[in-house]
Amino acid sequence: MSRRKVLGAAAAAGVALPALGAMAASAAPAVKSGTPTKSGDTLAAGGDLGPNVIVFDPATPGIQAKLDEIFKQQESAQFGAGRYQLLFKPGTYSGLNAQLGFYTSIAGLGLTPDDTTINGDVTVDAGWFDGNATQNFWRSAENLALVPVSGTNRWAVAQAAPFRRMHVRGGLNLSPDGYGWASGGYIADSRIDGTVGPYSQQQWYTRDSAVGGWQNGVWNMVFSGVEGAPAQSFPDPPYTTLDTTPVSREKPFLYLDGADYKVFLPEKRTNARGTSWGAGTPRGTSLALDKFYVARPDASAATLNAALAQGLNLLLTPGVYHLDAPLQVDRAGTVVLGLGYATLIPDGGATAVKVADVDGVRLAGFLVDAGSENSTTLIEVGPKGASADHAADPITVQDVFVRIGGAGAGKATTSMVINARHTIVDHTWVWRADHGDGVGWDTNRADYGVVVNGDDVLMTGLFVEHFNKYDVQWFGQRGRTIFFQNEKAYDAPNQAAIQNGDTKGFAAYKVDNSVTDHEGWGLGSYCFYNVDPGIVQHHGFAAPNTPGVKFHDLLVVSLGGKGQYERVINDTGNPTSGSDTVPSTLVSYP
Repeated sequence: MSRRKVLGAAAAAGVALPALGAMAASAAPAVKSGTPTKSGDTLAAGGDLGPNVIVFDPATPGIQAKLDEIFKQQESAQFGAGRYQLLFKPGTYSGLNAQLGFYTSIAGLGLTPDDTTINGDVTVDAGWFDGNATQNFWRSAENLALVPVSGTNRWAVAQAAPFRRMHVRGGLNLSPDGYGWASGGYIADSRIDGTVGPYSQQQWYTRDSAVGGWQNGVWNMVFSGVEGAPAQSFPDPPYTTLDTTPVSREKPFLYLDGADYKVFLPEKRTNARGTSWGAGTPRGTSLALDKFYVARPDASAATLNAALAQGLNLLLTPGVYHLDAPLQVDRAGTVVLGLGYATLIPDGGATAVKVADVDGVRLAGFLVDAGSENSTTLIEVGPKGASADHAADPITVQDVFVRIGGAGAGKATTSMVINARHTIVDHTWVWRADHGDGVGWDTNRADYGVVVNGDDVLMTGLFVEHFNKYDVQWFGQRGRTIFFQNEKAYDAPNQAAIQNGDTKGFAAYKVDNSVTDHEGWGLGSYCFYNVDPGIVQHHGFAAPNTPGVKFHDLLVVSLGGKGQYERVINDTGNPTSGSDTVPSTLVSYP
């Protein structure tokens, strides 16, 4: 959106895992450089997580200066190579304003947000883009308590900018200064004591949280499991409210246990409501860091796969990783956790990540950037034909983002394929770039965004945009989506380029005719055909007309009259209305 806005295996592979240069605990503002960890080494607090993981404690001098230095570098570096993880040890910090630019993640190192309190703000604004927040992508805040200086914290973001496990002891403003354009966004497992003010935010999804109030909505505000959420009222106001989230499991996170880093793995919840940490210590298990291979961006695919084959998990420190082969995640329970928007680029047409048909794999916190040679797929969760039952211990994909083009020409036939049953995809933005370098109808060709073949898959917070054909295709049974945001490709050259047999255009979200059980809540698709504004898209959504396939609260929007929708879903719903940028809505289907 832009206009609006491993020893045996290592030996076999001929790969040696590097040893750790252990560092003592330090109050210095930056963690010193060294080499990655291997099995058997323990990483002490303040130890070596690489030069772009910056660790603070309350006694660290010059914290604000360091925050300002990183922000100055990253504020407008939308397609730059800088990647930063800011970590705050438990304690209280006063007088700070952590402004977050691109590829910057901030997090507390306690078990709960209230272990790490900032008397100050974690701010995202849009001064770099003339007050337009619709390109404030790729940044995150996690596991902190905030006491905003003004009483209200500003978090004016667009896609791929999660606000997780946060406690705001005040209000939260989701729009830029001056209430310019904004188009986000995602909150999970958070408590906002005051009121959330979306103002100009066009759409938003909030999951398993608590809010003191919610002020307004523009097109599509969706809530599941949120204490204090407004009542169901779509389309006026445009609130879609589910009392609970059917299944959820929070994202893994790094924390300090005494002097040692560990990774906490929250347990699965069913019919979840409210935060996972509200009653005190969250429920789950911990992994010591000696169970991880702590990777640096110069690690090869062979080295990373050797670590995985040895039985280690992966902690990807900030940077850009080039892979000439997929990461092969074959062991049940494996964790692949990125820090500071660690970015994987598959070279030579490779797939970036492949997950076996096994229980409990957790992929979290990284970006996959398509390479210049076409990849058939970028992320594959479960092999073709996967059929194992993972209901008790699902695979989770959280804050894993995909980009095709923008940072340079990239191509991928399909971005993300979900073959494994019971997979939970919790917040993803899968984006064929509409601006930046290497952008054009065939330059960054990408036909399909997300394809779901597995049964019983749940999507919570699904953002998929600008693909040449279908943005989402669903073939599995009993699929569920809570919140969907989409824009069709801006750059279609003419009507013929998107013709789909006898249908004008490819639906943003298509459920295959073979599916008999599917349900979605709060789904929106927008068009902005700026190359040929005369293009007509027949519908935003396509699905079999059968009682088991149900949709709630659908909308389509023509942005400024650049293209039009004739219907909302199939042949149902009113057409969009000229150049008025007014949604055409449908409360239920069929």
